[in-house]
Amino acid sequence: MAKTAIAYKEKMKEISVLSLICSCLYPETRKNIMGDFEDMDIKPINKRASGQAFEVILKPSSPVSDAAHCVTNPPKRDLSLEDIQKKLEAAEDRRRSHEAQVLRALAEKRDHERDVLMKAMEENSNFSRMAEEKLQMKMEQNEENRMAYLASMMERLQERERHAQEVRRNKELREEVTA
Repeated sequence: MAKTAIAYKEKMKEISVLSLICSCLYPETRKNIMGDFEDMDIKPINKRASGQAFEVILKPSSPVSDAAHCVTNPPKRDLSLEDIQKKLEAAEDRRRSHEAQVLRALAEKRDHERDVLMKAMEENSNFSRMAEEKLQMKMEQNEENRMAYLASMMERLQERERHAQEVRRNKELREEVTA
C-alpha cells in the first residue's frame, strides 16, 4: 500500500500542471495525453458541474522498482563484553548524575521553603511587635488625654469654687452693709 502511494506521488509530480489545465480546456487533446504513462492509467469520468473528474489507476509495480524502494537496516555489529560493560557503566553514571541532580533540586526546594517560612515568621513577629507598640502608644496617648481632661475639669471646678466663695463673700459684705 505504501509503495503504491509513493509511486502515485512520483507520477503526480511527473504530470505537469499545464497538461492538466490543457486537458480540462481542450478535451480533444486529452485523449492523447492519457495514454503516455507506463505504470498508471488515467481515465476521464463524466464531466461534473464542479469541473472535470479523473480516475487514476496505478498498475502493479515491477520487481525492479521494489528493489529501489527497499530500505535495509544497517548490519548489527557484534558487541563485546567490554563494550557492554562500558555501556552499563555509562548508564550507571547517568543514573547517579540524574539522582544527584534530583537531590540537589529537592535540597534547593527545601532551602527555599525554609527561607520563605523564616521570612513569614519574621514578618509576623514584626507585625505583632509593631501592633503591640502601636497599641501601647495609643494607650499612653489615651492616658495622657484622660489625665489632661481630669486636670482641666479639676481646674474648672476649683475656678467655680473660687467664684462661689467670692460671690458668698460679696453677699456677706452686702448684708453687713445693709444691716
